[in-house]
Amino acid sequence: MNEIKNIVSDIKNGNIKPIYFLMGEESYYIDKISDYIEQNVLDETEKGFNQQILYGRDTSIEAIVSAAKRYPMMADKQVIIVKEAQDLSRTIEKLVSYAENPQLTTVLVVNYKYKKLDKRKKLHKAIAKSGLIYESKKLYENQVADWIRRILSGKKYQVEPKAAQMLVEFLGTDLSKIANELDKLMLILPKETIINDKHIEDNIGISKDFNNFELRKAVGEKNILKANRIINYFSENPKNNPLVMTISLLNSFFTQLLLFHGLKDKSKNTVARSLGVSPYFVDEYFLAARNYPMRKVAQVIATLREADLKSKGVGASQSQEDILKELLFKILH
Repeated sequence: MNEIKNIVSDIKNGNIKPIYFLMGEESYYIDKISDYIEQNVLDETEKGFNQQILYGRDTSIEAIVSAAKRYPMMADKQVIIVKEAQDLSRTIEKLVSYAENPQLTTVLVVNYKYKKLDKRKKLHKAIAKSGLIYESKKLYENQVADWIRRILSGKKYQVEPKAAQMLVEFLGTDLSKIANELDKLMLILPKETIINDKHIEDNIGISKDFNNFELRKAVGEKNILKANRIINYFSENPKNNPLVMTISLLNSFFTQLLLFHGLKDKSKNTVARSLGVSPYFVDEYFLAARNYPMRKVAQVIATLREADLKSKGVGASQSQEDILKELLFKILH
């Protein structure tokens, strides 16, 4: 986040690089930086003649260089934005000669999503010297809830831990997808709202009572009735509750529980830090650890691996519903 703020601050202050090479697995911040440059480097009267957007699949390095070498018309700079530049990955190194001697009146923005340049090659070294390279790394799942809190806080909203976790478990780690859902919430809810699980259920369509978060909690508590109600709901709504996701999240939970058992220091802050969870959820692990000794946790993880193979059609021809019911029975008994 600080790196993004620094890039934006430099652009605002007129310290604009001739090349911005935006690369990496997480597309959200690549789009944010690219959009900011597109919207703010030139004013509206300058954009018509001096701003051009190219797409990797429809252009070539030669065409990009040719456009970048032109001079701006009635403006100090021109902006060339290359979107989906990863489609040029086989020829991207041809950009090296331009990167070594870029046109200073051009701002060339290259959006190189889901890939990154080899640091050992000339292009990376040339751009690092003459321009800016930003690598957007994928967040780990246990970092996304904090990211949601930071984004909402910056917009004058708060979010309860359960609501943030529901979003992570339903939407995964795709920040663009999560940001779209947050934008919807912020259009509906007034500033200063503390977003809770009911807001998520009413406006995004994730059930506050029947989701993987609640299943994990019910399993940890050994609440057999609640766990069975949830998996029955899952069986009736398989598209919104894919088995592979349920198995993955349960596996993460029991892997964390195994780590919990191995901790010498079980203070709340140490547990939260070691397991990568919010302190808000730590009590659930203390309860689950009493219900599942270390040996049982190891057995459950083996059972989850077996269910994962079955869900992919390996060694069994059971329905997804039967696999889930069998899995839950083995975990809880």
